[in-house]
Amino acid sequence: MKFKRLAAVTAALGVVVAGGFVAGSANAEVVSNSYVLVGSDTLQDAANALANGTSVTGSNVRVKTAAGDTIGSFDAFPSTGTGSQIQTKSGGPYFQRPSGSGNGVTALRASITGTAYNGKTITGQVDIARSSSGPGSNQNADGKLAYVPFGRDAVSYIYKGGTAAWANLTAAQLKQIYEGTLTSIDGVAVNPRLPQNGSGTRSFFLGAIGNPSLKAGIDTSNTTPENDATVLAAGEIIPFSVASWTAQVTGAAGVNSIAAAPGVSLGSAVSGTTAVTGSGASTVPNATYYANTTFGRDTYLVVERARITPNDPKYDASLAALVDPTVTTSLTNFTGALAGTPRRVKEKFGFLAPSQTAPLYAFVTL
Repeated sequence: MKFKRLAAVTAALGVVVAGGFVAGSANAEVVSNSYVLVGSDTLQDAANALANGTSVTGSNVRVKTAAGDTIGSFDAFPSTGTGSQIQTKSGGPYFQRPSGSGNGVTALRASITGTAYNGKTITGQVDIARSSSGPGSNQNADGKLAYVPFGRDAVSYIYKGGTAAWANLTAAQLKQIYEGTLTSIDGVAVNPRLPQNGSGTRSFFLGAIGNPSLKAGIDTSNTTPENDATVLAAGEIIPFSVASWTAQVTGAAGVNSIAAAPGVSLGSAVSGTTAVTGSGASTVPNATYYANTTFGRDTYLVVERARITPNDPKYDASLAALVDPTVTTSLTNFTGALAGTPRRVKEKFGFLAPSQTAPLYAFVTL
């Protein structure tokens, strides 16, 4: 279900160009004539909406370069079969769709260095990686990749069936479930699931619950897409982005895997705190849950540091402006208060202001 989302996914279409309204498609992946974003499914829908144009806030919003060029944001899935190959720029090669944060960053590095990505040379084909996790152990003040905060999300879990006792599980309980030492809750058998390797939500969730030693068989030949409620059978549980849940149930995301999966509920991994408040179209993130230091997280747009560093030979002013949080119309801004701003769009997709705006840097070989 989730993989059927293509690019921007809002019901209303259109963009503002030079002060006028221009109708346009918001649900097709378009070869970019400037910069390209790939990677995280969690950031995908909000980034697609900003790249392709949306009126989800009531005003028409589309992020472009200062020269008026459009940007391209490509979905994380499908990772196999029909649609798994993408062409991001005119005349460029077709290559494997980067599915998830880790694969997005790997593709960005391959685009910078010229090393092969899944057997293809993709030099210059990726400019920005969407990432729902930060640089982690690679963080270094002298790092060559810049992780620029995009918005605040949180991670919880969804489950199918179960009882009321499933709605609020502790990190310790979740760790036991994923280790296979807790096999039932309130008398109902529980079966843990995980998204595919390379998912930022997967790695963040496992870290938040204490890095369990996964029970045998949980990850065999795993290509499970993240944030897709339709993957669950009765008695199963899987980590889920709260922002993605919010965007789906409110209709901002356009495709609602949750509605297509009756019996699926969102749990809370923070004792006594729900992950969202309200219901249906009135659902909003619970700021208290997002502020939790274990299950709340900042999400990022990752770029080559040199390209956003003034006076560096590789400096690209247009790219730098797109990810500059002080520019009200940029992808990363969270200060613009008016309806027609990227901030308001991101809020509709379940993101709150990040805990900080300063980039983090990752020490990697480029």
